[in-house]
Amino acid sequence: MRARTRKRGWGILLAVVIVLGAGAVVLLSGLLDPHYETSDVDGPEGNDAQLLARGKYLAQAGDCMACHTAKDGPLYAGGVPIETPFGTIYGTNITPDKQHGIGEWTSADFYRALHDGLAPEHPLYPAMPYTTYRGIPREDSDALYAYLRTVPPIAVPDKPTEVPFPFNMRFLMRGWNLLFLKDELPDVSQGESQQWLRGRYLTNSLGHCTECHTPRGAFGQLKLGSTFEGGALGALNSPDITPEGLAHRGWTPEHLQRFLALGLSPLGSAYGDMYEAFHFSTRHLSQEDNQAMVAYLTGDQPQPPQALPEPPQEQDEAQAGLTTGRSVYLAVCAGCHAVNGEGKPGATVALKGNSTVRNADAHNLVHVILHGLEARSFPEGDRQSMPGFADELTDEQIARLANHLRTRWGGQKGDVQPGDVGALR
Repeated sequence: MRARTRKRGWGILLAVVIVLGAGAVVLLSGLLDPHYETSDVDGPEGNDAQLLARGKYLAQAGDCMACHTAKDGPLYAGGVPIETPFGTIYGTNITPDKQHGIGEWTSADFYRALHDGLAPEHPLYPAMPYTTYRGIPREDSDALYAYLRTVPPIAVPDKPTEVPFPFNMRFLMRGWNLLFLKDELPDVSQGESQQWLRGRYLTNSLGHCTECHTPRGAFGQLKLGSTFEGGALGALNSPDITPEGLAHRGWTPEHLQRFLALGLSPLGSAYGDMYEAFHFSTRHLSQEDNQAMVAYLTGDQPQPPQALPEPPQEQDEAQAGLTTGRSVYLAVCAGCHAVNGEGKPGATVALKGNSTVRNADAHNLVHVILHGLEARSFPEGDRQSMPGFADELTDEQIARLANHLRTRWGGQKGDVQPGDVGALR
């Protein structure tokens, strides 16, 4: 009797395994992929000037150029390297070239790529932010598609991805989507106004801010329980942009509006990947959409900015071992940023109250001191750049300099260690 029961148990287990295996094969084969109908924009009669202008604006608001236009390369012809923990993925050619671009795609193909991460040839990697573009409605997808069909076709082949086995098996992305692709993203703030709702769409979906400003798990999935609490995708960390995080570093709605429109604010300038987002995207937003995005980031009832604590007295600095940091600052930084950290208009940002200096995470501050910032231009004529000091200062000196800045003008602990600096060289 026991042997018969045991045999029956093994039979049931085998049947379950076979059913699950068959289901996995069907899922990964693409037989269950969604299908959509084409729309009026597939024909030339549907592409009027108003639709194309809206599509261009959506492409700017969606920051398509940053990933699909290589430096000094043709518009939307791809080639931008995107570094991930799983290898390097290159932005693809999305011009209407029929061989190398999306010239053979239909509006339904384009919508499925945005909504489901599925191109006609194969599943996409989530380096293409379909995990947030999923919130783009079909009418906006169609406008984007119509606009991209009007850009010059460029016969540039896509660069092959540099992703090792087993991650190079793209069909596995269908399983990834089943586990991690969500219809909606959690809200980072509270609001009910029409402005807040518009901002939610611009921020969560079209602007895909979640992709950089949210930490990721071991499989590259967004940790949506920590939305906007900061991420680490490249050399620089994306800061916390929750309402609490922004207020803690002194941001006001007015500062944020100026930052998105001009790339500069009293709290610092856009640099790294954020400069690309500003340059290609947020500076093109209408005033209404600029304000809507900020309304979503701060909520209908913005939190008051946290006041900067009083800097330590000189005797306290000496007792805490921070005087060496001040000496380093006066020797290599004060000439550009001024003795009291107020910066120089049109040339250098203020360090007193600077958002990077006020960040609890010292990663970006140390990285910038080590490696500097390349020259960047801003709409009001400012041109910001900074040399790196990796060859001039020791790990000990940079740690002491960073601690001086953090404690004197950032209200943070002076807890940067030489080993932290060495890790970022």
